[in-house]
Amino acid sequence: MSNGPHAKLAELGLELPEVVPPVASYVPAVQSGQHVYVSGQLPIAEGKLLATGKVGAGISAEQAKDLAQRCGLNALAAVDSLVGLENVVKVVKLTGFVASAPGFTGQPAVINGASDLFGTVFGEAGRHARSAVGVAELPLDAPVEIELIVEVA
Repeated sequence: MSNGPHAKLAELGLELPEVVPPVASYVPAVQSGQHVYVSGQLPIAEGKLLATGKVGAGISAEQAKDLAQRCGLNALAAVDSLVGLENVVKVVKLTGFVASAPGFTGQPAVINGASDLFGTVFGEAGRHARSAVGVAELPLDAPVEIELIVEVA
C-alpha cells in the first residue's frame, strides 16, 4: 500500500471533502512560485458550518480541536485541487484563529487538531511553523479558522 498523503488520510478513516466555496471575494488557494497559500478555512462540511460560538463558552476545547482538524481537511482539499497533495514537499506555516471566550487560553491545544493532521499525513514534511491566536469573532461566528502555506515540487 502507498504511504502517500491520500493513503495516510485513508488510514485515518478520512477523505478529502469538496473544496469549500469562498464566502466572499477570494479564491480558496493560490500558487506563487513553489508555495501554495490557502485562504482561511472554516470548519465547514457539506456546505454547513459544523458549530458556532466561542471556545470556552459553549464550545469545548476538545470539540474545537476536532473542528480545527476539519479546517485542516478543507485546507488540504484546496491544495489538492490546485496542485495535488502528492506535490507537497513541506507544510511551511499554519496560522490558527480561535474565537475565544474571555479567559480562554488553550488556543495552542485547539490548533493541534490541524497540526497533528498535517504531521500524520506528511510525516516529517508536515512539521511546520505556527501561530495560534485568540480572537473575539470569526466569520459566520465560526469557533476556529486556519490559514496554510505549503511548499510544492
